[in-house]
Amino acid sequence: MKNLIKILLIFSVISSSFGVQAQTEFGIKGGLNFTFFKVAESNFGENTDVQLGFYAGAFADFEVENDFHLQPELLFISLGDFNFLNAPIYLKYNIDERFNILVGPSINYFFDFFNTKLKIRADLGFAYNFTPSVDLHMKYTIGFQEITPNGLFLGLGYRL
Repeated sequence: MKNLIKILLIFSVISSSFGVQAQTEFGIKGGLNFTFFKVAESNFGENTDVQLGFYAGAFADFEVENDFHLQPELLFISLGDFNFLNAPIYLKYNIDERFNILVGPSINYFFDFFNTKLKIRADLGFAYNFTPSVDLHMKYTIGFQEITPNGLFLGLGYRL
């Protein structure tokens, strides 16, 4: 629980520290995630290496300079029997008015693991803005440890 409070505190500090200097937008997002577990090559049985889940959360978008933004997020992810918080911190670049690329680390707090509950992953994402308020986004996240799977996220975002 202490680690969860630390993650929420970090998100709050980042959100408030940039808010006084730059134009800030807030929003919500959600969608589906496909998680790819690492499976031994000799496993020819039932295909359990991909699992479908969902995610929902909030984000803040801070304009840093011209087309560069900082976008921290806090997402709740449910994946079968596992529930966890995902807190990515993206450097976002506006390629043009409608298309964005996002890259950065994400900190994950797993509620259901007995030992190491914090995991670090790397994210690469793309977003397409249908309107100034609605976007379609996709991100691929890479886990660095055996128990931390890779995932593909597809969803919608709404700027408030």
